[in-house]
Amino acid sequence: MIKTVLVANRGEIACRVLRTCRALGIATVAVHSDPDAGALHVREADAAVRLPGAAPSETYLRGDLIVRAALVAGADAVHPGYGFLSENAGFARAVRDAGLVWIGPPPEAIEAMASKTRAKELLGIAPLKDVTEVDLPVLVKAAAGGGGRGMRIVRELGALEQGLAAASAEAASAFGDGEVFVEPYVENGRHVEVQLLADTHGTVLAFGTRDCSLQRRHQKVIEEAPAPGLTATLEAELIDTAVRAAKAVGYVGAGTVEFLVAGGRAHFLEMNTRLQVEHPVTEAVHGVDLVALQIAVAEGRALPAEPPAAPRGHAVEARLYAEDPARDWAPQTGLLHRFEIPGSEGTGAGAPAVRVDTGYVSGDTVTVHYDPLLAKVIVHAPTREEALRKLAHTLERARIHGPVTNRDLLVASLRHPEFTDPARLDTGFYERNPDTLTTAPPGEEHAAVAAALAGAAARRGRFGGGWRNVRSQDEVRHYGGHEVRYRPTRDGGYEVTAPEGVRVVAATPGRVSLEIAGVVRHFDVTAYEGGAGDGHGGTVHVGPHRLTARPRFEDPREQTAAGSLLAPMPGTVVRIADGLAVGDPVTAGRPLLWLEAMKMEHRVTAPASGTLTALHAVPGRQVEVGALLAVVQPAEPAGPRPAGRPAAPDAAPAAAPSPVPPGAPSPVPTEAQEDPSA
Repeated sequence: MIKTVLVANRGEIACRVLRTCRALGIATVAVHSDPDAGALHVREADAAVRLPGAAPSETYLRGDLIVRAALVAGADAVHPGYGFLSENAGFARAVRDAGLVWIGPPPEAIEAMASKTRAKELLGIAPLKDVTEVDLPVLVKAAAGGGGRGMRIVRELGALEQGLAAASAEAASAFGDGEVFVEPYVENGRHVEVQLLADTHGTVLAFGTRDCSLQRRHQKVIEEAPAPGLTATLEAELIDTAVRAAKAVGYVGAGTVEFLVAGGRAHFLEMNTRLQVEHPVTEAVHGVDLVALQIAVAEGRALPAEPPAAPRGHAVEARLYAEDPARDWAPQTGLLHRFEIPGSEGTGAGAPAVRVDTGYVSGDTVTVHYDPLLAKVIVHAPTREEALRKLAHTLERARIHGPVTNRDLLVASLRHPEFTDPARLDTGFYERNPDTLTTAPPGEEHAAVAAALAGAAARRGRFGGGWRNVRSQDEVRHYGGHEVRYRPTRDGGYEVTAPEGVRVVAATPGRVSLEIAGVVRHFDVTAYEGGAGDGHGGTVHVGPHRLTARPRFEDPREQTAAGSLLAPMPGTVVRIADGLAVGDPVTAGRPLLWLEAMKMEHRVTAPASGTLTALHAVPGRQVEVGALLAVVQPAEPAGPRPAGRPAAPDAAPAAAPSPVPPGAPSPVPTEAQEDPSA
C-alpha cells in the first residue's frame, strides 16, 4: 500500500491530486520552484521540497531533482499530474529505478504513444518529409507535450523554415524536447476523445466520450461529457478503436485517445499517456475518482471486469484563464484581490453544487512564469441544456478581482447558438466569432455609472462636501469607453445627467442602486489601485464587470515617442530577429522580437514601415508590461504613439487528421487538430 505520494507538478492539478490523497489517507509531498514557494499546492501538502530556480527547465522539468526530493521527503510513490514530465519515459524509469512507485503508464507505453511521431509510426501513419506547394497548408507540431505549445501553421513554403525553428524552440522550452514534425492541415471537424483506464491484469475500461471542440490555438477552453450528438454506431467505433490502441501497447493507468470527427466519420489523432485537464467531466457523469483509480492500479489492484455504467446526466467544464481575449489572448498577471466562485462552498448535504479545481485563492499572485490557467469550473446537471445554463450563470456571478480574465468570453460562449446546438459544434468556433465573443457584456454602461457614484460616495465620506447653492459643472468620470456625468443633489443624493434614463436610488462606497427603465438594479462595487474616479485611475469591479478608471490628468511620464514598441505583457525576451540592428529599415508587420510569457511565444512586430532607431530588448532579459522594447521611426509623420502589441502567437489554430490503422475509421477532411493542454 502506498503511504506517501510526491506530486511532481504544480497549480490546480497538484491540488487536485492532493485532495484525493487526503481522502485516501495518503500523506503528500509537494515540489516547488522559487516563484511557487507560497503557492496553494505547497500550502496544502503535508511537506514540500524546493526546486531552486524559476524556469521550468531548472525546476519542474528536472527529473533528477524531483526523484531526489521524493527520496529525501520519504515518499514511496510519485504522481506526475499532467504536463511537465508526465509523458517522459526517462522520468518514469528514473522513478522506478529509485525504488519508488510510478503512478502512471509503463515507460514502454509512454515511448510508444506519448511521442506523436512514434505513435503515428506505430499505427502506420507517416509525417510529411519533403513539403511542396501541393502539401500546403501544413502544421508543424511538437512531438512531445501538448497545450498548443510548439505548433505553427504554415501556408507558404517560404515560412516553413521559420515555423520549424519557432516550434522547436517553444517545444524545448515547454517540454524539454525540441523534436517537431510536419503533417497536413485540414479545417472543420469536432474534437472527440475517449477516456481509458487499464490495470496490470489485462483489463481496459473506456469511461465514455468527451467533446473538446471549443479551443483556441490548440488549447481547449470548454469541454463536456458525454460528447453530444454522436450516433450509437460512431460512439461504439470510437471506444473500440481506443481500447484496441491501448491493448496494442500494453497500456496501464489512465490515458486518453483523441479523434477528429466530421461527416459522421472519425480518424485517430493521438493517445495521451496521462490524466487529461478535462477529466473532471468524466468523473462527474460516471461517479468515479480517476486519481483514486490511478492509485489503485499503481498498487496492483484489479479494475472491475465490466465497463462502467452509462453516463448519468451531462457535465461541462470551462477553463478560466488570466488572459485578455480582446487583446489577442495576451496572458495577464497580478494580484488576485478576490477569487470566489458561487456554489463551490458546498451545500447543506456537504457536496458542492459547483466543482472548482484551482491552484489559487484570494490574495494569491498570478506570475509570468507558468500557464495562465486560474481554475476549471465544472457543473453537472440532468441535461446538457441545464448544465450550460448553470455554468454560465455561475461564471457570471463569480467575483474575480485582479487580472483580466476570459470569464466574459466563457459566458458568451456557453450561451452562443453555435455552441448550444450540438449539430454546429466544431473547432473553428472562436475563429468564426472573434468579435461577438469579445464585446463588452450587457450592462457595462450602467456599471460605469455605479462605479462613478460609489467613488463619489467614498470621497464624500472622507472629505465631506456635496450640494451647493451655486451649482458647479457636472462631475465627469471615464471608465474605458464610457463617460459618466453626475452632480450632487440637495437631499444628499446624486443626479445622473449622462447616460440618460438613470435615476439614483441609493449610493454608498460599496453598493449602488439604480432605477433603469423602471427597474431597480443593485451593483456591488469594489475599487483597487487608487479607487473609483478619484483622479488617480485604478481598477473597479462592479459585479461581473471589470472597469479601468481613466485618470483625470495624464501623467506626462507615461508619454512615449511615436513608433515606440511597448511590452504588451510581462515576459522574457527569448530572441531578436536574425541580423536586426539599429539603423535597419523595417516594414510594417515585420517580426522584430519574441517574448515568452506563460509558456507561449508572442511576436512583437513593427507598427509601421520605417527605420529601427532604438533596440532595448536583450535576449534572456525579463520585462514588465509597458517596458520600452524598441523604437521604429515611421517613414512618414505618425499620429498617436503605436504601442507594441503581439501578433497572433506563432501557434497554429488547428491541424489535420491522420489516417487510422486498419480496422479503424478512414480519414476524411476534418477541422483543426488540437493538442490537449499540458
